Order: sequence, then C-alpha cells, then structure tokens
Amino acid sequence: MAGQRPISPHLQIYKKQLTSTLSILHRITGLLLALGGVLLVGWVLVLADGPDHYAHLQGTLGGSVLHWFVCVGFYVFSFSLSYHLLNGIRHLLWDAGIGLDIPNAYKSGWIVVLLALVSTALLAFRALSGGAA
Repeated sequence: MAGQRPISPHLQIYKKQLTSTLSILHRITGLLLALGGVLLVGWVLVLADGPDHYAHLQGTLGGSVLHWFVCVGFYVFSFSLSYHLLNGIRHLLWDAGIGLDIPNAYKSGWIVVLLALVSTALLAFRALSGGAA
C-alpha cells in the first residue's frame, strides 16, 4: 500500500487555493516584467538611434497585426507591473507579521487582484482616450 502513495504531497491531491494561485501569478508576472523590460530597453535603443529609426519602427508596428499584439502586450505588462508591485507590498506586510491569518490572507489577495485590475483599466482608459499627462 505504501508503494501506491506519493512520496510527498502533489498538485493533483490538494484543492487549488487562492494563495497558491496568487503565488503562481506572482511568479508569472515577474517573468513577464523581465521580458517586457527587455522589450522596453529595445524600444528605448531604437528611440535613441534617431527619428528615422523610430519612424521606421512606428511604420512597421502601426497599422498592422503587430500593432494589436503590441497594445495587448502593453496592457499585460501594465497589469503585471501593478499586480507584482501590490503583491510585493502584501508580502512585505507578511514579513512584518501583518495579515498572516487565512481570512486576512484571502482578503488581501482579492484586494491586490482588484486593485491591479482597476489600475490597469484606468491606464487603458487614459491611453484609449488619448490623454497625456
């Protein structure tokens, strides 16, 4: 009988929990931020290369299918930035011993997700309305 049981708990045994899902999302958003950071540096390098190169990049991305991917990528990057920042603050509070009990951990998790979605929606609204700071 012992040979049929797993040696350690496995993902198929336990019910998915909010805390584990948000932990996985935190890791995914960290990877997306790293990838987005590389793309952002590439964009800045093209911008620094002069107006001709930047106009060529804009011509390539604007008005094509790539433009749609760039827009979606921008919103994914902004959600990743918001979520990763807010969840990092949540973890700092946990490190200070604040909100470690299960009800508060779930409440703060939902608050982080909600605030990340709201901040991304506000950024999207601002970007789509054509407003500049």
